[in-house]
Amino acid sequence: MRIFRDKRGQSTIFVALFMGIVMLGFIAFALDVGYLFEKKRMAQAAADAAALAAAEEGSTTTNGINAANVAATLNGFNTSLATNPATVTLSTLSSGNYSSTAPAPPASWVQAVVSQPIHTFFLGAFNNSMKTVTVSASSVTATGQNVSDCLCLEGTTGTDLAMSNGSSFTGSSCAVRENSTSSSAITVVGGSVLCSQAIGTAVAWNDASNGPNVYNGGSVCGTAKLVSGLSACAPTMPNVPVDVTCSANPVTGSNTSYTVGPGSSYGTTLSSANGNMVCYNGLIVNGNSNTVTLNSGIYIINGTGGLGLHFESGGPNPGGNGVLFYLENGAMLTIDSGANVNLVAGGNTMSGGGTALSTGIYNGILFYQDPGYPAAANDGTSDTGDSAAVTIAGGATVFINGEIVAPLAVATLNNGSGTTIKASMVVKSLTMAGAGTLTNSTSTNLGNVSLAGVADMAQ
Repeated sequence: MRIFRDKRGQSTIFVALFMGIVMLGFIAFALDVGYLFEKKRMAQAAADAAALAAAEEGSTTTNGINAANVAATLNGFNTSLATNPATVTLSTLSSGNYSSTAPAPPASWVQAVVSQPIHTFFLGAFNNSMKTVTVSASSVTATGQNVSDCLCLEGTTGTDLAMSNGSSFTGSSCAVRENSTSSSAITVVGGSVLCSQAIGTAVAWNDASNGPNVYNGGSVCGTAKLVSGLSACAPTMPNVPVDVTCSANPVTGSNTSYTVGPGSSYGTTLSSANGNMVCYNGLIVNGNSNTVTLNSGIYIINGTGGLGLHFESGGPNPGGNGVLFYLENGAMLTIDSGANVNLVAGGNTMSGGGTALSTGIYNGILFYQDPGYPAAANDGTSDTGDSAAVTIAGGATVFINGEIVAPLAVATLNNGSGTTIKASMVVKSLTMAGAGTLTNSTSTNLGNVSLAGVADMAQ
């Protein structure tokens, strides 16, 4: 009897019971929280599918709403249930519900929010207000938006775009598109930055064996959309200029000033429907500390003499507005370190304001390197094109407002070039190094990258 009257150890029993209840509570909490997270993930998938379906069917139209509801139902959120149906709310994005650090989204972007009361297993036992939880998610799709190409890389093998040593490419609201199937088609290393609205590739970036090779401090702008499985840019090439009588390179003495091009005393000028043309067997600008002014018009640069088009350092550059340089027969484009270059294509805005004189069908194009027949319409004769290099060296001060169309050329931008190219480029490949900077803006005639079905921007 004394054993039954002994009260020792009773607290141990109560503590054990209490701890058991607490442990059960934690287990219940963990189960409910895990269940809610699972529902959250399902809601995100349903929102992604609903946003994409709505955009494909006309955004927030009746067809878009119906498509969004069907997509949500197929992903586990039925909007037609009699009890506790899911709801799908569609809206177009505006600057008010989009990151203030990014450009405002276009009207074709649609947001889908999926929500449904979710019953928990255990939390309701502790607090009636926690019996149901509304789960919501939103997703954005860019279906219907096309981004114009501003850098087209036409090489089919090897590295199309190689960036290193602090170089920087900025595509202003436009796309970079490359065509190589190499595992190193794009490399961004050594603190370099690749930034554009979209990056289109021939192979998938989400496959490690075909990755973009971004490492060692290199980075791709976080706002860039990645699109894979694309073919090369296929811009329509204008007719090539008809050859005229070519003159020798008009370099005269040193420390002198003179004018070249159509209408000058150097070279034979031919008037045509496309404007005044002149042909040189190589053209050196500012060599021997000369100051060379470039008249408006079309310049055919014949590489037969081995000179090409060469902008040298050593003097100011009054520039050339309303000009087109057509390079053929191995003519290369070279801009030396320390050169001062101010060139504007026909119809484009000059550095000091105003519009440059027209160059007819070549308006907007500044450098046009022979793409070969039949890529460009010409006289129908066999033509393998001009694959000579395009080189912009370090330290050059360059303002270019006009396209560089050289689909067979290997282009290089080296060592701190303060370069602004306010148009687009079509080259075989581009190598940037040593803090070289390149700023491109969109052009409407190179094609575009469609962002339909691009990886969503979950919110």
